[in-house]
Amino acid sequence: MTTVREHALNEIAFCETILAKGGLNVLSDTFRGVSDISAWEHYPPGDVFDPSSNAQWFYHCHPAEEGAEEHGHFHCFLRPDGPEGVIHHLIAISVDANGRLLRLFTVNQWVVDDDWVDAEQTIGLISRFDLQMPSPSYLVNRWLTAIFVAYEEDIADLIRARDARLTAHVPPEGVAAREDRTLEVTSELHVALRQGH
Repeated sequence: MTTVREHALNEIAFCETILAKGGLNVLSDTFRGVSDISAWEHYPPGDVFDPSSNAQWFYHCHPAEEGAEEHGHFHCFLRPDGPEGVIHHLIAISVDANGRLLRLFTVNQWVVDDDWVDAEQTIGLISRFDLQMPSPSYLVNRWLTAIFVAYEEDIADLIRARDARLTAHVPPEGVAAREDRTLEVTSELHVALRQGH
């Protein structure tokens, strides 16, 4: 009998396979119709939001660094009270230039300027990340949703590690830990290494 995690991993592979049939991948489909990709810009413009689940995401990349494997990452959020309500960052999903999943990571509050809640409250939102939207790509939305299912326990562990890191962090005098710009990534899991890629 297939477990929920196995089913989600199959879903990830299915989305990647269907995209590959069209010469696409998760990244190229996200950028469909975009001719010039700029660092720090949100793709798609205005983000993706599902009014049924209140899940939201955007993709962006940093200025290219020579030898860097990562192209950029999907920042994934939940707005429990709807599009105008509070917003909570759940996880970032890093991919390489071919759209292959590299790592999952959490960030300090200043990075995304979200409405902060502690680990257990944030973890309670993970299962609500479910994007069933046609644009910019139904398959990319399914792929992201499947990652949340397949790696739910890992994401929960990363969020707990985020809070532990912030509790242990000693920022410069007069600066709160969640506002300390010397601390950006608060926890991470290299998925590609674990899968033997």
